[in-house]
Amino acid sequence: MAQALRQARLCLFNTTPNPRVGCVLVRDGKKIGEGYTQPAGQNHAEIQALLDARQHAGDARGATAYVTLEPCSHQGRTPPCSEALIEAGIVRVIAAMQDPNPQVAGQGLARLQSAGIATACGLMAGEALELNQGFVSRMTRGRPWLRLKLAASLDGKTALNNGRSQWITGPAARQDGQRWRARACAILTGIGTVKDDDPHLTVRAIETSRQPQRVVVDSRLEIPLTAKMLEGGNAMIVAAVPDGAKIDALRNMGCEVLLLPNAQGKVDLAALMEALAQRGINEIHSEAGFKLSGSLLRAGLVDELLLYLAPTLLGDAARGMFHLPELTDLAGRKDLHIIDLRRVGKDLRLLARWQ
Repeated sequence: MAQALRQARLCLFNTTPNPRVGCVLVRDGKKIGEGYTQPAGQNHAEIQALLDARQHAGDARGATAYVTLEPCSHQGRTPPCSEALIEAGIVRVIAAMQDPNPQVAGQGLARLQSAGIATACGLMAGEALELNQGFVSRMTRGRPWLRLKLAASLDGKTALNNGRSQWITGPAARQDGQRWRARACAILTGIGTVKDDDPHLTVRAIETSRQPQRVVVDSRLEIPLTAKMLEGGNAMIVAAVPDGAKIDALRNMGCEVLLLPNAQGKVDLAALMEALAQRGINEIHSEAGFKLSGSLLRAGLVDELLLYLAPTLLGDAARGMFHLPELTDLAGRKDLHIIDLRRVGKDLRLLARWQ
């Protein structure tokens, strides 16, 4: 199963909206085939492993399949993998975790069992879940997994008071951040960041077959038509106030404009998460300023915090990480559980989730 998980990590950047899955076939104690999920509409991991076995071992009859997610049992853009395993003569299937998709959710294993194939589920389930937090979130909560990425000084400042923030952290940390961008289905930012930094919001210096969807929260549709993140389309602008001429201009540039106002005339962030889930977005990587970051936190939409800390101080006048209300009691604090802490170049990287 550890080898199947390594296979799944090979498709970390390109399976959206499908989960990242790896499969290893073993017969008589020897590996005869392996594979991982291809981009949407192409082969799933089990099919790739069966093809690999056919090439190297003739067939997979009598083999055990180790797969990081329950084989699918429904007809989507590709045929059911459970049927392919049955037809290939697989005698046992070990799945790391059950598929959270209601169209599968145990039915894949049940179909295998009804065909006389021995099954088990739960081996290294935690490791498999880590690869597919976004897919599980979309299937079970109806919204993507949202990661909030921040680069800050040791005194918790993310930008100077004039908005300048390039660059607080070193090149190694920025390169590492590109990998986290690449694995996301969408990159989210706010209009303040677009105005201050004019970012491209693309994956650079990392080999990937697709670019994440770019999303900007822009309540009053203030985004300049010359903004770098609009280049090449594949951008979504989420607003609260309609501006027909601006919307037409953005759409003519290949952008999607979504109007999601709340009662305060701002963007309804919870509704945005639902809308992105409906578009097959599993995992969101947010790189935003303290206002949008604080709004996402207050709305309870942030699942994990990816924080790069640079060994530098910016002083009291610089901008903080989040715009949050003042606490008068420590009982109101937001406690996190540190998942990972390591040095990246000269900086520290911390990954934490809410307790």
